[in-house]
Order: sequence, then C-alpha cells, then structure tokens
Amino acid sequence: MHVPDPVIEKQWYLEQYKFGSAARRGAPPISLQAVWTADNGRIPPWKGDFHHDLNTQLSYWPSYSGNHLEEGLGYFDHLDENLANYKRYTKMYFGVDGLAVPGVTTLDGTEMGGWIQYSLSPTVSSWLAHHYYLQWRYSMDTDFLKNRAYPWVKEVCTFLEKITVKDENGQRKLPISSSPEIKDNSLEAWFPQNTNYDLALMKFAFSAGAELALELGLVAESDHWKEILSEFGDYAVTENNELMFAPNLPYQESHRHFSHMMAIHPLGLIKWEDGEKSQTIIKNTIALLDKVGPDYWCGYSYAWLANMKARAKDGEGAAKDLSIFAKAFVLPNSFHVNGDQTKSGLSKFTYRPFTLEGNFAFAAGLQEMLLQSYAGFIEIMPAVPETWRDIAFEKLRAEGAFLISAKKENGQVTEVKIEAEKDGVATLKLPFKKYHTLSARLVTINASEDGFVELKCKAGGSVILKSN
Repeated sequence: MHVPDPVIEKQWYLEQYKFGSAARRGAPPISLQAVWTADNGRIPPWKGDFHHDLNTQLSYWPSYSGNHLEEGLGYFDHLDENLANYKRYTKMYFGVDGLAVPGVTTLDGTEMGGWIQYSLSPTVSSWLAHHYYLQWRYSMDTDFLKNRAYPWVKEVCTFLEKITVKDENGQRKLPISSSPEIKDNSLEAWFPQNTNYDLALMKFAFSAGAELALELGLVAESDHWKEILSEFGDYAVTENNELMFAPNLPYQESHRHFSHMMAIHPLGLIKWEDGEKSQTIIKNTIALLDKVGPDYWCGYSYAWLANMKARAKDGEGAAKDLSIFAKAFVLPNSFHVNGDQTKSGLSKFTYRPFTLEGNFAFAAGLQEMLLQSYAGFIEIMPAVPETWRDIAFEKLRAEGAFLISAKKENGQVTEVKIEAEKDGVATLKLPFKKYHTLSARLVTINASEDGFVELKCKAGGSVILKSN
C-alpha cells in the first residue's frame, strides 16, 4: 500500500507487523495487550484479559478488508472453543437458553465481572456475531457459514428473543438497557427504553439471522427472524437528526466510546448510500461529536472516528483523525497508549496505559478510506483527501471474496484489478468515466448507464479495467 502521507503509511505498516505477531491460529486471540503483556510483577492495564465491549472487537477490524482472514480465524476458534462455558453463563445469569457472552472473560471464557453495564451486557454476543458475519461475507466460505457463523448468530437471536419484552406500543425492548460506560457505574447508567447501542446490536443480530438462514435455505427460520426484527422501534434521534444515547439522553458530554453510533459503524445499519435522511443523521451526529469535543476521548476514539468519517465519504476528516492518532496517541515504538502524549488538548487523558485496539482500528480506518464494499457494491478510494494525488494498493479484500488492487495517479484512478476467489457477482462503482478492459479471464462484464458495472466472475477469474 502507498499513500502520500508518510506518517499514516508508516503507522499502517507497523500495524500489519503487530497484527501478524498477535493474530495466529493455535494461539490465544488478541487481548488488551496480546503477546506484549509484560510480566513485571504487576497487573497490566485493565487486567490484560478479554474485554468484549470494544477492545477485542476493534482489534479484528482490519482482518477483513486487510485480507488477513486466516489470521482472524484464531478469534473464532477461541469463541467456539468456549461456547459451552458461555452457554452455562447465559443460563445461570439470564435464566434462558441461547447465547450471551460475558463482556470480561478469562482465557477459557469464564466471566470476571466488572461494571455490570459492559461486563454482563446482554448484547455482547451480538457484537461478536458481527465478526462471524463479516468473516462469511468476505470469505464466502459455505462451511464457515453453515457450521460456525449461522449457528452462532442463531443462538444469539434465540437468546434475544427470550430476553426481550414488548412495551405498551408493542415494540420489543430489553427489560433494562445500557450503553457502555455512559454514566459510569451509577443508577443513571440504566435506561427503561432501548439505548441506541443495544438497539443497533439487536437489530443487526436479527437482520443477520434472517440473511444467513435464507442463504442456507432455511426459509421458515429466516421469516421468523424477520418478524422479530420488525418488532423493534426506531433509533433515538434529536430534532436535529443526531443520534442519542437513549430516548431521554442526547449526546451532550465528551465520551471515548461512541456506542450510540454503532448503527453507523461498524454495523452499517445506517448507510450513507441509503440517501438524504441517512446522510443527514450521519453528518449531524459526527458534527455534534466534534462540537462537544475530545476532552474524554482516547486514542481509539480518533481511530474509530476516522472509520466513521470514511463511511461519510469525508477523506479530509478521516485523514486528520488518523494523523492525530499517529502523532499524539502512540509512543515512538508505535504502540497506542490511550492518552494525548503531546498534552496539547487533544484529550484530557494524558496517561499512557498501553492497549492494542486503537492500533488496529487505525489500520482499518485507512483501509476504509481506500476500499468500501459494505453497501452491496465495491467503491474504490471513496474517502481520500484531494491532496492525495498518488495512491496504490494491492489485494485488499471486498465482500464477496474479491481481491482488489487499484492505482491513482496525478489525482485520477487509472487502473482497477478484481480477482475472484469464488463464483459470484461483483458490482463495481466505476472510479472513471471511460475505460477499457486490459484483460479479462473467467469474467463477463455487463456495463450500466448509472456509473456501475456488473462483473459475473468464476472462481479464479480476474479482470483489469483501465481508464481511457
């Protein structure tokens, strides 16, 4: 990969080194500090365990478009190996069948406790289900879908159906809801209506359940999950179309965990591509976040926000936040230490506890600027600054099991190569007005008049499109 920002490019390559060092099948998955947990006679920051309210999830974000699916499988191996322990906890704590994963666990998946809102949250397994979904979408591995992804998602949906109740309007909700770290560990941290965090995760779980069941030909199960999905209400938004924490709590205080924005990213339930209403919600929610300011953000906040700005097609904003992360929230050795090391007002946190999720969210953010495929089509360099005139990347991965390479020269995309690992159809948003086919093998090209091209690919096929 090459981008014309040496700080961002170098940091991305350093994250590839870290990911390769920490993500490996046959070894424990990435925890808070992974293989760099120091044994110096003291407990490492946040105990060095598996925090499933953000820390493990962000760590695997770059796996998918970064084309590291094999390394990412170690995450699923760990989760599947501990399934029986998670189900024991689910039955013991919630009193129902299905799957709820503790938010803070030991190596074998046993609950460790902590602030209840995140350590015992009922939607932890829904966020983990998103990773199973992504592994399937980026690999199109039917064995993984049948034997791992859908069974996990089905257990999550079974649990959520049993734990939720209907309110006076007939809408489904949790008996009591929360949003990670909002109002800390006080009574005010609990909400009688669904928070946007819990709501987005539950909507995602049933949406994925319906999609994956249908993919497997389980029509009745798919219809059932669709029916449950239809019983959830809308997200809480202000009169200015800004996402709130909960129906009675707008975003009005700086907070490092952008839990109220889960529907935008990573879940992609509110998409820029859906049109003006969604775009307004995305723009206004991000603008409010910037307006309230970064007093209590940490490094991963900037990395996460870069991903969101990339989804909003804001290349300037995404690059700015990645640059701030790399310059202010990492040590010279490239490791993320949460606090603003420049002490220049980028955060009131100026401490230096080392955790990895910010590093890997950074890598995902750059990849999101260069390639997006979550909306049903492949988009090349959808969120890069105008000043980035020359860019190149090789074999990033798109949903549908397509490997994408592209070049931008003197401000114009000049070449796109698509390689298909499986039989499938790739819809490409053309990054140039006129093009010719440089080469095509096992690919049928159907052009349209709306700036898209449909590529019917056989496994092993490839095509190179070059601008005229």
